Amino acid sequence: MSKLILSLSQYASKYIGVLVILISLFAFLSPSMFEWATTYTSLLLGFAMFGMGMTINANDFKNILRHPKDVFIGCLAQFLVMPLISYLLAVTFNLPTPIAIGVILVGCCPGGTASNIITHIAGGDTTLSVSMTVVSTLLCPILTPLWIYLLAGQWVDVSILSMITSVVKVVLVPIILGIIINYKMKNKKEYLSSVMPLISVVSVLLLIAGIVATNKEQLLICGSTVFIIIILHNVIGMILGFTIAKLFKMDLPKSTAVCVEVGMQNSGLAVSLALSNFATQPLCAVPGAIFSIWHNISGGILASIMKKRSEDNNINYIPEFE
Repeated sequence: MSKLILSLSQYASKYIGVLVILISLFAFLSPSMFEWATTYTSLLLGFAMFGMGMTINANDFKNILRHPKDVFIGCLAQFLVMPLISYLLAVTFNLPTPIAIGVILVGCCPGGTASNIITHIAGGDTTLSVSMTVVSTLLCPILTPLWIYLLAGQWVDVSILSMITSVVKVVLVPIILGIIINYKMKNKKEYLSSVMPLISVVSVLLLIAGIVATNKEQLLICGSTVFIIIILHNVIGMILGFTIAKLFKMDLPKSTAVCVEVGMQNSGLAVSLALSNFATQPLCAVPGAIFSIWHNISGGILASIMKKRSEDNNINYIPEFE
């Protein structure tokens, strides 16, 4: 049974981009099957974050301390580039209030866990990618609400305390619980490490499906405009992430990790914050749902390009784990 779970978990993690596209298509065509999922948005994201916490161990924190400069530069780029790009896009394109808020929510979130998988496939520095994800996620209870308050305040009143409470509940608490349980249950570590990624992937898929299902009509009306904004946000973020890494003389594997980490956001958190803090404006959740679909597509394309580039330069990068 454990071998079956391990196989399913590995398959789900490897092909999460394809699964996101498929589940979104099913939810769009048969919304009644997934509308229930939005009721459990915070719970589903909490499960996903708990799964992430279960995969964090002492080595991850050792790696952060071993390469603090790279992690600092990457996280600084993450929390400067993406929020500011989202704001500039919202202003430049004069987006409707709920869409503008949704785009800014995406931009102010930390890196998504799918970035670690994409970085690995692309031949990037997986250790740096994981370290950036851990640090940016632990910082987001303060930085995400603060950025949203500063950038979205011109469109709507933002309760920064309510936002911090939401992030702590759905991100920080589940991750800390995951880390504690992972530490306490060392004798079952192999089983837990195989089942938790599967739980995280399923939670994210249901979260995305619920948003697509409940916003089918809105997606038909404004989907193309939002999609263009999301593509620009994602691609510009990746380009600037790679450029910043190169300016600080990082090698190709590290630059790839920063590129992916900056460009790929925790859109599930953006959706959860939209539904819990801007419930009267359901369109706020649409950019997060579309970003969930697109960044897995762009991540796959980028992984193929960077993998080819690494092979052409005879780079065979192996992450350093202790």
